[in-house]
Amino acid sequence: MTIRKKKKSSRTSELTDFEKEAVSKLRNGDKLGGKDGILAPLIKRIIEASLEGELEAHLAEEKLRGQDNRSNGSGEKQLKTEYGTISLQTGRDRLGSFEPELVEKRQTVLGKGLDDKIISMYAKGMSYGDIQDHLEDLYGLELSKGKLTSITDQVLPVMTSWRNRTLESVYPIVWMDCIHYKIREGGKTVSRAIYCILGINCSGEKDLLGLYASENEGAHFWMSVLSDLQHRGVKDILIACIDNLKGFVQAIQSTFPKTEVQLCIVHQIRNSLKYVASKDQKSFLKDLKKVYQAGTKSNAEGMLDELEVKWGEKYPIVLLSWRNNWEELSQYFKYPPDIRRIIYTTNTVEGFNRQLRKVTKSKGVFPNEQALLKMIFLAATDIMKKWTSVISNWALTAQQLAIYFEDRMKVDLNLGEY
Repeated sequence: MTIRKKKKSSRTSELTDFEKEAVSKLRNGDKLGGKDGILAPLIKRIIEASLEGELEAHLAEEKLRGQDNRSNGSGEKQLKTEYGTISLQTGRDRLGSFEPELVEKRQTVLGKGLDDKIISMYAKGMSYGDIQDHLEDLYGLELSKGKLTSITDQVLPVMTSWRNRTLESVYPIVWMDCIHYKIREGGKTVSRAIYCILGINCSGEKDLLGLYASENEGAHFWMSVLSDLQHRGVKDILIACIDNLKGFVQAIQSTFPKTEVQLCIVHQIRNSLKYVASKDQKSFLKDLKKVYQAGTKSNAEGMLDELEVKWGEKYPIVLLSWRNNWEELSQYFKYPPDIRRIIYTTNTVEGFNRQLRKVTKSKGVFPNEQALLKMIFLAATDIMKKWTSVISNWALTAQQLAIYFEDRMKVDLNLGEY
């Protein structure tokens, strides 16, 4: 009886010598990426084979067109990839008409994958120096700050398009606030105010409507911001929540005359406590809570009268501020708790600004305004990815707003469509 030898079925027997070497390195614990990693030689072989195929196809097309063109040796170029730097042998043609697509003639970094990683690291607040160190440690790549800048500059057209996009016609609630940074300008360090506008649309979706830069915060520039919102399609804002910047209320009312303005209660409290002696602050704040936590506007006004009787003589400027701003401070009393909770403070936009500061805290001074806006835009885009699609209890809140603003906010109470 003839005994047949069992045929080897192991996939290993089908591997090339190169692949076997890679498997051996992997078993020995060698790293996949970076300098001297396993994947770089494999990527090199794949790219060179693809480029060879592109050249052959190009020469075949040239021949069909009657061109006397043929292969003319090869050149060498260094290509940075996320798996390490590889040295490519790139084919050439005699007439110099071959334009490779996979790796273009002057391309030195492979693909969008690495670019996207660099942009993502920059968006999370990593400096160019940090990114350089990270790429060197992880991939064995050496990229100059100039190259990193050119990669992150790819977002500038996207940012411009985003800043000019068409907005919705009606926003039930909008918060406006400002955050300050330092930039280099003319060899000096100067301040830049970044204006942030957050809004909720009629479907309950939160959105960042715009980012604007100015030398400082002022009602005059806020006017131009509001005009830009109009130009981009905003016809109506039901409630605007702002701090008590001088002239801000008038700027809103001149642009959106129907908008109700709610001054931030938290800002007003902070400003009040600045002028109250530290030994009185706890007691004063306890009495002040009775004002802004009252159930109705009339009850709040009664508590404000009592506050003035007790503290008015000692702190007249504080009480005068509450009296002078009372109309805009007390708007929220007319609404039910769900709406009050959203509008009585600018905490929504301040919370957004705090998240921006976490990302930008490592940046003491930005090289210019464009670099500042680029970083803020990337960080904001990263933050917005984590926002929920619709704010909580919006169905109820929207119906309540539709009752108060029935001629300006249309809601189908039966179907829940906005």
